[in-house]
Amino acid sequence: MLKECAQHGYFRADACPVCGQPGRFLMNDRELDHLGRVLTGILRHFPDRYELPIDPQGWVSLPQIVRAISQKHPAYHWLRPQHLVAIAETDAKGRYEVRDDRVRATYGHTVDVDLDLPTENIPERLYFPVTADEVGIVLEVGLKPSDRKKVHLSKTAEDARAAGSVRTPEPIILEVDAKRAREQGIVIMRAGKTVYLVDRVPSEFLKRTESPPAAADS
Repeated sequence: MLKECAQHGYFRADACPVCGQPGRFLMNDRELDHLGRVLTGILRHFPDRYELPIDPQGWVSLPQIVRAISQKHPAYHWLRPQHLVAIAETDAKGRYEVRDDRVRATYGHTVDVDLDLPTENIPERLYFPVTADEVGIVLEVGLKPSDRKKVHLSKTAEDARAAGSVRTPEPIILEVDAKRAREQGIVIMRAGKTVYLVDRVPSEFLKRTESPPAAADS
């Protein structure tokens, strides 16, 4: 459930996590899930399906998105820019950025964009999940984009493991020497709250992390 507290802004809960007030209702969980998927799809993959222009840095006008969604999905005739701002600001992964009356995805693009994201305060080590079939070749040739325009690195090994579990039950986690890579001129950008983007990572900056110890039998 998505709501708005007059004092503390948007939140996804029954009551404001700061003051405990019930807040103003904006949309239910089903609407939140569907609109989030639509917004992500437009900003990352298919703005053309909604006849929306996307600028070189990935920005799309909020009023134009609202109008396009309402036209294609008449059930959302009530949709206003504030609803999309609320989705963006409460997203736990930081998948969106809102600036003035525009919104963009911070990562995950399959359309061509030239993201001008921050390149400072990058952790010295970042992580990437691979399958058992991939690990050998990746350690040999490095990381390159596959279905996305950038390589997506994770802030922690745990974040990488969660991302990799979508593809394989037991992902193998590679550690990226981000500090040394940046010293060698590789640009790494800070995207979502746990995601970092890079064009490629040569193999010299990669190593396999130690597997976590197996749980002891009880």
